[in-house]
Amino acid sequence: MGGLINRIEDALGQFQPASVVDILIIAAIVYVALLLMRGTTAVYLMRGIVILLAVAFILVRLFELTVLDWLVRNSFPALLIAIPIIFQPEIRRFLERLGRTGRLGRALLPSYDSVLDAVIEASDNLSQRRHGALMVLERDTGLEDYADTGVRLDATPSVELLEGLFYPNSPLHDGAVVLRYNRVVAAACTLPLSERLDRGHIGTRHRAALGISERTDAVAIVVSEETGDISVAANGRMISRLEKARLRAILRSLFSAALEQDRVGARGLGRLFR
Repeated sequence: MGGLINRIEDALGQFQPASVVDILIIAAIVYVALLLMRGTTAVYLMRGIVILLAVAFILVRLFELTVLDWLVRNSFPALLIAIPIIFQPEIRRFLERLGRTGRLGRALLPSYDSVLDAVIEASDNLSQRRHGALMVLERDTGLEDYADTGVRLDATPSVELLEGLFYPNSPLHDGAVVLRYNRVVAAACTLPLSERLDRGHIGTRHRAALGISERTDAVAIVVSEETGDISVAANGRMISRLEKARLRAILRSLFSAALEQDRVGARGLGRLFR
């Protein structure tokens, strides 16, 4: 008992104010990591790793397994190399979000109001006719790599243009349309497919919409060819079965929130430089 008390006293004696900062930083890193992994397959991977290590540690302590103890102790350096590989999408998304923080000048860019009106009207018309569609609205993260996979248009967005692009059997109906501010950049673009399986059976367009929203901050609008349902994907989440009024409210909320966030960030940085 006395030895335990001495160890506690030694630990408290070594505890410095810097230790509090150290603990808070580690806690913040763990918290951000859990937020990034929430709702993704990385949660199940992390859970499997933790369970495997916990079982191995218990077996080592209970049965004094020398070889397994050596393996567990020497597996941590390998984990430091494996973790960035396993969780590469989550780490990339975090770095992209970090790089977008505090960007200035968003208010000087062209407004999305007219584009949103065209997208909403076209989505409603395509839904009534059950013509499948996938439209992606670029925000801060550039979509140039995905636009390069399609056919360049550089056209002014309109209801008629968007409906024509997704008319069945038209040359450009298969794939996504990428819109950047007040221009239709490209059509028939290929997007990355989401690997999430927790939504049951969903079509390729919906998986592509989720995939682009998981990797970038873009907003994707999907019209189902089978049911005519309209869905919106953003930040790795999808809202389905939207009517025209609710679609309008969601899109305007997403883009007005992003604009307001950038304005707040600009004001904060402006104070720092006064």
